[in-house]
Parts: sequence; C-alpha cells; structure tokens
Amino acid sequence: MIKRLVLLALGSVLAISAPSLRAQQDDYPSHPVHILAAAAPGGNPDVLARLLSQRLSDVFKQSFVVENVPGAGGVLAAQRIATSPPDGYRLMINDSGALAINITMNPEANYQLKDFTPITGLATVPTALVIIPSVPSNNLDEFIALAKSKPNALNYGSAGPGSIHQLTMEIFAQQTGIKLVHVPYRGGTALVNGLLTGEIQAGWSGLPNVISQINAGKLRGLCVSVLQRAASLPNMPTCDEAGIKGFDIADMLGLQGPAGMPPKVVERLQSAIARIIREPAMVERMKTLGMVAEEKGTANYAQFMKDDLVRYAKVIDELGLKGKH
Repeated sequence: MIKRLVLLALGSVLAISAPSLRAQQDDYPSHPVHILAAAAPGGNPDVLARLLSQRLSDVFKQSFVVENVPGAGGVLAAQRIATSPPDGYRLMINDSGALAINITMNPEANYQLKDFTPITGLATVPTALVIIPSVPSNNLDEFIALAKSKPNALNYGSAGPGSIHQLTMEIFAQQTGIKLVHVPYRGGTALVNGLLTGEIQAGWSGLPNVISQINAGKLRGLCVSVLQRAASLPNMPTCDEAGIKGFDIADMLGLQGPAGMPPKVVERLQSAIARIIREPAMVERMKTLGMVAEEKGTANYAQFMKDDLVRYAKVIDELGLKGKH
C-alpha cells in the first residue's frame, strides 16, 4: 500500500514537472544568461561575445552577460562549462584550441567533446605572424633566414599550451625548418602585450588583437595564415603567397553549452544567432575586425567539431606534440 502511494505521488510530480519544464523552455531565457568568453578582454572570443551578447539581449529582451575566463588556451572556460547545469543559462564562446587541440594535446584538459552541446559556429579568424620592429626582418623570407641562422635564439608567444597560436607556430616551424623557444601566456591579449613590451619577438595572433598595432607600426605583420588576404589588412600577403605553399590554418569560434541542453533552447539560440550573424552591420563589423562570419547550424557545427578533432589529432601525432608545452 505504501509503495503504491509512493508511486502515485511520484507520477503526480512527474505529470506536473513535465509541463513546467516545457514552460521553462518556452519562456527561455527568463533570467540573465552568462556567456563565458575563453579569453581576456580584447581576445577574439571576448570581442565576438560582446558583439553577440548585445544583439541577443535586444532580441530576447533579457540580459546576456559576458564573463571573461582566460587561461590554458581556453581549457579553463571549457572545464567550467563542462560541469555547469545544462539549462542554457551558462554558455561559452571558445575555439579549436580548447575543443580540438587541447583535448588531444593537453593531459590537463580533462573533458571530451561529449561533455558539450554544440549550438552554432560563429566565425573563422585567421591569424597573422607578427614580429617586433627590432627583429631585423622585413618579410617572411628574411625572418625564416634569421631564425635558421640562430636556432632557439628567438622567442615566440602563444595564448597558452595547446592554443591555436602554439599549434600554428609548431606547424610553421616544421614546414620551414626553424627552431624557436615557446613562451605561453594567459590568453591572446597577454601574448600581444608580451610582444609590445619586447618579452618575445614573434607570435601568431588573431587579427582583431593586432590590426591597430600593425597599422601604427608597433608590430610588423609578415603573413596571414589562410589562403585569402584579410580585408582588414589587404597589404599583408598570405603565407602561401609569401612562399609557404598550401599553408592554411584558421581558428573557428563557436557557441557551446554543457552536454544535455534542451533541444528547444538550443534551437531558439541557434535560430536567433543565424539571423544576427547575417545582419549587414554585424557582417561589416566582423569584417573590419578580421573575422569571417560563418554561421553553422547545430548539426553542421557538431560535425565540424568532430572533424576538427580528428584533423588536429593527426597533426599533433605527426609532430609528436602530445603533452608538449
């Protein structure tokens, strides 16, 4: 008799909670949403998170608050999201560094792709190889020749172990036969500060972080990492044009949440962002920052993340980079 009463009570609770859960999803978001930007202020995820959060707040009539979580090439932000409640009120903008490279390369990244809900791709961000003006190289050929003549005499910075910045340099170094000393920083903004203060001599950086410094002559841009010149820096050659044939590496920024998010919430976010990313003002703003808007539906983005993991795992294995910091 007691067991029957317990089951009846449980059934009543479930009957009440199911419509309540549906109502919560229909009303989403009913309170502020936090977007973790896996970067310090000024880094690529931060810049895009702030652009996006402003428009999402307008669309949903609810606050979307950006919270900066820099460190370890995006790993710290990813770890927080992986252990957050899957209700859609804590999201993350992160990149290939945290979600593909570090999963394979960094033993401290104790998470897998299955720990996240892919919501949508947002943009690709080419990186530029930049050096400080005191380095006696006016172009890519001169820099490579200098680095070859002085193995391990030049330092390069990255946004942290396992970041896209580090892997891009490792691939570049392998293809050109140079040897540099790696200096990891706590994010892309800190990397650029390291260049500006002369702590390091070179580095690959996302374009939003270095456009103004290149234009002001504070940094010298040698080449951009993709096969098309950046509209924001039209005079900078691609690495392919500068002689590193086929060099083509871009960082994909996307929006993720914890695993198990309600499909209805994911669809509401993805649908709103698809419209926002296509707005002419948003496209133009991203273009001036060196970003290329690349909205991907949830299924396409999920497949991209899987393919990205396989692609970088192969490169990391070939270069013997697993566990290398």
